[in-house]
Amino acid sequence: MILPSTPSFSLQGKRALVTGASSGIGQACAVAMAEAGASVVCAARSADRLNKTVDAILLKGLDAQAVVLDQADLGVLKSVIQEPFDIVINSAGMARHKTALETLPEDFDVVMDVNLRSAYFLSTYSAQLMKKAKINGSIIHISSQMGHVGGTDRSVYCASKHALEGMVKSMAIEWGPLGIRINTICPTFIRTPLTQITLDNPERVKWIEEKIKLGRVGEVQDIMGAALYLASDASSLVTGTHMIVDGGWTAG
Repeated sequence: MILPSTPSFSLQGKRALVTGASSGIGQACAVAMAEAGASVVCAARSADRLNKTVDAILLKGLDAQAVVLDQADLGVLKSVIQEPFDIVINSAGMARHKTALETLPEDFDVVMDVNLRSAYFLSTYSAQLMKKAKINGSIIHISSQMGHVGGTDRSVYCASKHALEGMVKSMAIEWGPLGIRINTICPTFIRTPLTQITLDNPERVKWIEEKIKLGRVGEVQDIMGAALYLASDASSLVTGTHMIVDGGWTAG
């Protein structure tokens, strides 16, 4: 009897681009890729925090480099993607939480520019080079549980993430024959510098923990395994879908 072997989670010999890599989920994804053996290009707007992240990864004996990037500037974005990557993880994102009645056009535009427009062209620029190099690549977007439900004071944010989910499905259909996979990870509230203001509010934390069936706020480590799975050969038949890491929030 010949037993099947578990597909490899190793990323040895792979090149990965991780945006939003200076802190939080993006930083954790960059570490996960590097620990699995990938050579990681870490990109973010904040040079100081980005360089500290890369220095810390290098101190672990791993392979990383820093690129300062405002992802919403498509010209700069395209200049960063001049050579093909095997793995692209987009963790750049933003929110302006207001009621729908209070939302201004500039609020709408800035959220959509980062969460949807830049994500769209990051995907297409990456896929074009993957196609040319005949790379069976993996593109991963950090979406949100709010891409599947609604949320108070989050109409624009939810709109951007629901649109991102639809975009990924369509791109997966188009790029599947090329061997290029594209998926999303949809976290619940994860403890990061960006969410700390919310998590410093005891009433808000109580409400969040009541929604999360496992009863706790997420940590960045909760996302690292999902990112590694979708980046590796272990998920070679997975495309056009989402991995919800929400402790059971959306199940209810």
